[in-house]
Amino acid sequence: MAVKLKGVNELRLALKKKANMDSVKRIVKQNGAELQAKAQRNAPVDTGNLKRSIQLEISEGGLSAKSEAMAEYAPYVEWGTRYMEAQPYMKPAFNDQKEQFRRDMDRLTK
Repeated sequence: MAVKLKGVNELRLALKKKANMDSVKRIVKQNGAELQAKAQRNAPVDTGNLKRSIQLEISEGGLSAKSEAMAEYAPYVEWGTRYMEAQPYMKPAFNDQKEQFRRDMDRLTK
């Protein structure tokens, strides 16, 4: 009795693609967490509410990460007002992390 498997090559390719997608998801999650941590470190602290309000959300099946300060006054601290100078904490964290994300993705695709 002989057993013949059909679709082995297709299965192998699908597994390789899945492994790559798992790696992409891992990189997205890791960079999202690092972005959140950097933003929290950069946030000015008076009561600590702003720092604690910076959250991370992973969506689109792990392919998207979003870090956001949920305190209602967060934009005023980031961009300032006519009465208060800006104290950016998210943008510097984002600019720093996006370079790391690019390096991680480049390393993955080589």
